[in-house]
Amino acid sequence: MTESTVVPGPIEIFERMRQQWLRNSVDFGEDLAEDVVIEMPFAPPGSTRHYEGREKFLTFATPERAAFVQRFTIEEVRSVTIHETTDPEVIVVEYELAGTINATGRHAASPFIAVLRARDGKAVHWREYQNLPAIAAAMAEAQAPIPEEE
Repeated sequence: MTESTVVPGPIEIFERMRQQWLRNSVDFGEDLAEDVVIEMPFAPPGSTRHYEGREKFLTFATPERAAFVQRFTIEEVRSVTIHETTDPEVIVVEYELAGTINATGRHAASPFIAVLRARDGKAVHWREYQNLPAIAAAMAEAQAPIPEEE
């Protein structure tokens, strides 16, 4: 008798993403399919809103994430509501990222909604809707010089 392998579905993949955010990790490509499509319809004007392929997305996102974790420490992924759909590959997730702006020590939070499609244990499509005013305010505050450690 052979053991059956449980392939992670969208809920499990979101949970792994959540854990990576809480670790303030820069390495997050392991859950993305090679041909993943990432969409951010509400990205700021002039920003890329559509990425096709893991490598193309990671080329953009890895340095962005590295800069982000220098300025912010994510401490909570809260108010998580997962809506399952009639398609077992797809969930809609409401969540809020909360943490500290390192330059000021102030706590900030921003809500998000995302649609995640998973297949064969990998994310194949991620569409994220962001609260741009909240993010812009936190980014402006985060531009202050980061205090040096003593």
